[in-house]
Amino acid sequence: MKHLHHPDIADIHLSTVLYALSDPIRLHVVSELSTLNERPCGDFQVPVVKSTMSHHARTLREAGVVNIRVQGTQRLISLRTEDLEQRFPGLLSSILAAYDASDEKKRLLCPEQG
Repeated sequence: MKHLHHPDIADIHLSTVLYALSDPIRLHVVSELSTLNERPCGDFQVPVVKSTMSHHARTLREAGVVNIRVQGTQRLISLRTEDLEQRFPGLLSSILAAYDASDEKKRLLCPEQG
């Protein structure tokens, strides 16, 4: 089984976190995780193929935004809320509040209406 690298709190950098959250799909995944806790990577309703979702999950993990835990054949993803809050107080909640207040979520889930 392949070991998944998760950066230590001290190795989480603001520019990397902001880059990871700059993609609409990744931002949507983080928004969903903020309310749903841990869930399988394949359970997200996003308009991308499985390999692209794997890329997004890896980008979020390597940035220190999420934790991915392997359980059998599943990969369970959860938000590193406490770590991000300790490293960058208020950052994640501000970004999520701005995302929730925008129409970006609606455009992602219903692109024909955007």
